[in-house]
Amino acid sequence: MPDKAVTSSKDEFWLGVRDELPMMLGIIPFGLVFGVLGISSGLTPLQTILMSSILFGGASQVVFVQLWASNVPALVVGGSVSVINLRHALYSASIASYLRPLPLRWRIILGYLLTDEAYAISIRRFTNKPYSPNQHFHLLGAGLTLWISWQCATITGVLAGTTIPPEWSLGFAIPLTFIAIVAPAIKSRADLAACITAGTIAITGQNLPFKTWIVLAAIGGIVAGWSVKTVTRRPRRQDAGGPS
Repeated sequence: MPDKAVTSSKDEFWLGVRDELPMMLGIIPFGLVFGVLGISSGLTPLQTILMSSILFGGASQVVFVQLWASNVPALVVGGSVSVINLRHALYSASIASYLRPLPLRWRIILGYLLTDEAYAISIRRFTNKPYSPNQHFHLLGAGLTLWISWQCATITGVLAGTTIPPEWSLGFAIPLTFIAIVAPAIKSRADLAACITAGTIAITGQNLPFKTWIVLAAIGGIVAGWSVKTVTRRPRRQDAGGPS
């Protein structure tokens, strides 16, 4: 556990807001894309907006509206969305030790706000900076910044609809957002191995049913990173007779 440094809840909250703001360059176009896709898939404006506030998971929302527009059975739609959101279980497992002392009401709120970008920002604060009893306010600030921006972007996409020119290529904001999350976190050979393995599985597994490539890519990345890290830490054996 890092050395303790008492920071106020207000300082932690606004630090989370400031840390999250650069991510909005990708989040806002992403939300616009979802708003447009939701309407074009046949959802009503209210249904599209409520999905952003209830489901609150960018990638799973996009998959939902794409499958819904293709008249895929509801059971398959629900299963695909659930598989995609399994990655959040990995986030919660990673961050659980930092939130465990909090009351249940806090853990429920922060669990709801624990999305890709909020996790990426706050886990760096938790692991790289001194512990503070108010550090959970960092996740609150980051998560609320993301939530408000996502809702506003969705509403704008719903209202703008087809008036957004296709040449803006807003769909590129989706992979760009995740690249911005992952790239700064690559600091070791284990990190690089995890990224390459997960990326390879994700690309080659696109035709797998129910979007299971997402979970397989996550598991593959974890195994690859752990394997490289284990080999790196393993002490070298020295011959008993010494150098020849």
